[in-house]
Amino acid sequence: MKNRTVIGIICMLLAVAVTFGVAPMVNRMMGDTTTVIRLSADMKQGAQITAEQIETVEVKTDTLPIGVITQKSEVIGKYAVSALYAGDYFIAAKLTGESNSAEDVFASLDGSKVAVSITIDTFAAGLSGKLQNGDVISIIVTNKDSGSAVIPAELKYIKVITTTTAGGVDKDSVVKNEDGSYELPSTVTVLVSTEQAKLLAKYEESSAMQTALVYRGDNATAQKFLDKQDEYLKTAGGAANE
Repeated sequence: MKNRTVIGIICMLLAVAVTFGVAPMVNRMMGDTTTVIRLSADMKQGAQITAEQIETVEVKTDTLPIGVITQKSEVIGKYAVSALYAGDYFIAAKLTGESNSAEDVFASLDGSKVAVSITIDTFAAGLSGKLQNGDVISIIVTNKDSGSAVIPAELKYIKVITTTTAGGVDKDSVVKNEDGSYELPSTVTVLVSTEQAKLLAKYEESSAMQTALVYRGDNATAQKFLDKQDEYLKTAGGAANE
């Protein structure tokens, strides 16, 4: 009899604990949601985000990434730093206020830098067709006679404007073929100083060049690499003139 009474009391205590402890906690976990925005369709790198590509959803707060953007006004009109996909949440690192399209870069040229194209001789030389607008690359130069390969200090950090197919189609305009493949690029156009442009023209004739990806991501970080290159060119140019 005593055992039954003890068991009954224990069961009552457990029921009270579940009712007033566990159940409310579960309800709070289930009810702790946040209204956010996310992408409703796939986007290419460099594409501008419009209101039609954004959907509003309510999700569990604890599943959201840190720094997720919840306001449409902070997203509309921005550009995708890299390819984005339906269902992606928006964070600052995925967006930029500047377009990386080739036409926009060309329109911004002011004489301080020039655009120049180099030939992609092999599939591997162009990073297997995976270069994107805005990438920071290094140029590996291989002497055709000796076979020695170096990354010249003047060509360590260079911005890719675009890659272009043999038919003249830039990266941000390439469309998928019927068999699902893409036409591969035959040139890569880069943003460089006039001194770098002369060096690239020289190597175009005498050496083989291959691209190596250094950085792909937000513009602020990419610019840090490019600033390092500019600083080297200023220092090297100053030393040469002394």
